[in-house]
This record gives sequence, structure tokens and C-alpha cells, in this order.
Amino acid sequence: MVLVLPGALLVGLSLGLLGSGGSILTVPILVYLVGQDEKVAIASSLAIVALISIAGSLQFVRERRVQWRTVVVFGIPGIVGTYMGAALSAYAPVGLQMLIFALVLLVASWFMLKPGSSEVCQRKTKIYEVGAEGFVVGLITGFVGVGGGFLIVPALILLGGLAMQQAVATSLVIIALKSIAGFAKYLEVIQAANLSIDWGVIGFFATAGILGSLVGSYFACRISQGKLKTGFGALLVMVALFVLSQSVPELV
Repeated sequence: MVLVLPGALLVGLSLGLLGSGGSILTVPILVYLVGQDEKVAIASSLAIVALISIAGSLQFVRERRVQWRTVVVFGIPGIVGTYMGAALSAYAPVGLQMLIFALVLLVASWFMLKPGSSEVCQRKTKIYEVGAEGFVVGLITGFVGVGGGFLIVPALILLGGLAMQQAVATSLVIIALKSIAGFAKYLEVIQAANLSIDWGVIGFFATAGILGSLVGSYFACRISQGKLKTGFGALLVMVALFVLSQSVPELV
């Protein structure tokens, strides 16, 4: 638990400060810091992300910032995609999962480091485009255990036409629903592999993450978002390179 605490606080802080991206650190923390099996870590990550997202979305629900129509249009295909991604993970070598996870990290870092990444132009779009985006993000969520907020928020702004605050609020609800669906399927995968979930780690990690997110939310308006995104993007690159160094030799 001593090893979990700083990692959980870091995840929560980044979620509170940036509104997305923090959950992508959960899997490597559980695998390389806590020492969990990769598939157990991915399943645990989905449960942790769901709990933190639910806690973070409650205030937005009370303030009526959540766009429920978008939750349905984007979220239902996302839930289906997450379930399918979790099902596919049962047939994937662990090394391949971690390799894809590292690539997702690099994509996330690109979003963070790209100049002007916080400014996404809105355009008119069709419902099926929003649904297709939700399905693809869901596949990624289920397969490698990330919430996908760094992909969902820009998608909701670009394809869904939502304002930034609405996109962040709606994203948390979608992430929670997708993560619950993925975790439900992963329980079957874990049981089939004769592995078990450490509920103590999930509970401790989620609690510390929620506390960290509250602290991060408090400081979010007091720190330059540009500097935060740059620093977090650089951290993701370093984590991605480390994961690649571990997963590539395993595949070879």
C-alpha cells in the first residue's frame, strides 16, 4: 500500500488538473510498481477508473453540465466496444497488450504536447460518426484498460459540438459506464486464467485517486494548463519508452 499511495495520488492529481489522462498511468503503476499480473492490472485499472470517474462526475451531474444525449450516442457504442475489447484481450499475448498500451501512451502524449491541443474547432457532424468514434475508443478502453479521456474530450468537442466544460463532464460519465462494462467482462477473463482481483488495492487506489482529484481540481484554475499538459506529456513519453523496453523483448 505504501507503494500504491504516491501513484494513486499522481493519477488523481492529473485527473483533477487536466480532466483526463491520469488513468493512463494506472496500468504501469500496478504492473511495474505494485507487481501485479498484466491482465489483473488492466482489470483493476478499469474498476479504479470507474470509481474515480463516478466520484468526479457527481458534481457535474448536480450542476447539470452533463449532455445526456451525447452520453447515449457516444456511450452505448463505447460500452459495446469496451466489452468486445475486454473479450479480445483473453486471446492476446500479454506482451502485445502492453505494446499496444505503450502506443496509446505515445498517442496521448502527442495530444498533450501538440501546440494548441486545447483548442479544438467544432463542426457539424452526423450521429453515426459520433457513435463510431465511441466504439473505437471503447475497444481501446477494453483492450488495454485506459479510460480514454484524452481521446473522448476532443471527440466530444469536434464531433459532438460540446463546449469544453460540457465535454469534460460528459466524458466522465461515459468513461465510468465503459469502464464498468469492461471490468464486468474482465472478471470472466481473470477467472478463466485462474487469477484473482486484489480488491484491497482497488479500494485503496480509488480512494487515494479521488482525494488526489479533489486536490487537483482545486489547483486546476491556479496553474497554467499549457505547462501542465507539457509536463504530463513528457511524463507519458518516458513511461511509454519504459513499457516498450519491457514488452518488446517479451514479444521477441
